[in-house]
Amino acid sequence: MIERDDYLKQLIAKKGNGMIKVITGIRRCGKSTLLFGIYRDYLKSIGVENDQIVELSLDDDENIRYRSPLELGKYIRSFLVDDSKAYYVFLDEIQKVKTIKNPYLDSDDETVGFVDVLLGLMKRKNVDLYVTGSNSKMLSSDLLTEFRGRGDEIRVHPLSYKEYYDALSGDKKDAWASYFTYGGMPYLLRLKTHQEKSQYLKNLFGNIYVNDILERHHIKDKGLLDDLLDVISSSTGSLTSPKKIADTFASEKRIKVTDDTVAKYLNYLADAFLISKAVRYDVKGRKYIGSPSKYYFADIGLRNARLNFRQTEENHIMENILYNELCRRGFDVDVGVVEWNYKDPAGKSKKGNLEIDFAATDGSRKYYLQSAFSIGEEEKRLQEIRPYRLVHDSFKKIVVIKDNIVPWHDENGILYVGIEKFLLDPSIIDY
Repeated sequence: MIERDDYLKQLIAKKGNGMIKVITGIRRCGKSTLLFGIYRDYLKSIGVENDQIVELSLDDDENIRYRSPLELGKYIRSFLVDDSKAYYVFLDEIQKVKTIKNPYLDSDDETVGFVDVLLGLMKRKNVDLYVTGSNSKMLSSDLLTEFRGRGDEIRVHPLSYKEYYDALSGDKKDAWASYFTYGGMPYLLRLKTHQEKSQYLKNLFGNIYVNDILERHHIKDKGLLDDLLDVISSSTGSLTSPKKIADTFASEKRIKVTDDTVAKYLNYLADAFLISKAVRYDVKGRKYIGSPSKYYFADIGLRNARLNFRQTEENHIMENILYNELCRRGFDVDVGVVEWNYKDPAGKSKKGNLEIDFAATDGSRKYYLQSAFSIGEEEKRLQEIRPYRLVHDSFKKIVVIKDNIVPWHDENGILYVGIEKFLLDPSIIDY
């Protein structure tokens, strides 16, 4: 079993906190394994007995009966027989439970669903609730709203590079090449050939993620969603906007679509945890700028598979992986913008903007990061750090490069570190 220590620690910290633990994330990223495997093993290791753990996978056909909220509540309560014991209730794919008419009332307006069941169970002080949910009927992001502020989210991502690296057996010299090509969906570790991995990722994309979104949002025009996915896959890490994408449809595909429709579809993809949006932040002015923004894929292998592995430019892929890693570490990640005053060749004063790839914030902690494929030439290095020299606060400034180098600081205190070192050693950010 692949170790997911960071998520296990989060679950342990939230154990018994009186909230419903909602495990969210893109489908097939390991939510069920985390709950029913890793966390269950932990509970057993601290003395929790089998009869204290109530488990139910609602997507199993043998459990169809419990997709009725009334039957589900009755089933769970049948195990809660000893008030002196703590019980841990694990429910997988909770959205399978249907909302039904209240059979005890004549009114058609009164309904009962899984939310009522869980909120009722929360009133029992010896019950600790954990749920997952992630398909077209109700993606996990909706669950938190349904629980009326009583949900406590644990966001699960595909395998980080460190998790992937640690799970590999034997020679790991090709670990990075494999990861930036195929990404970190856990099941990939069971597959050997390019054909197997490619087919798995394409099936995930087409048969699960896309179909979920189409069904959930009642989208009739699958072609438009496919075209949008192709556009943002090809422009990963590039500034764009719904208007720019709509203009691309009009000029290149001869498709007329409104900005609002593009924005709506982008939100659908984000709600499904397939992509994330990074907005621009004025570092000096300390304010958000708004459109255009950048979009990154939750898993780079899915992005590559979407493009049939034709566009595997390591610089853009590295930037996407770095963004995901910062999010996984709990940072709020924006695209930094710094105003720049300069003179044009004619000597006329001009104003422009320089970009810092990521401004990562966690409370009072902030880091600036540039993703630079190479800084072999001094001119290239100076170009990468130009925006840093215009930012005069005391926060850490980092340049992450492709090469495997010994981390070092320049005369401005800027840290230079290789991407693998950065991903494998979380403490290097404060080196």
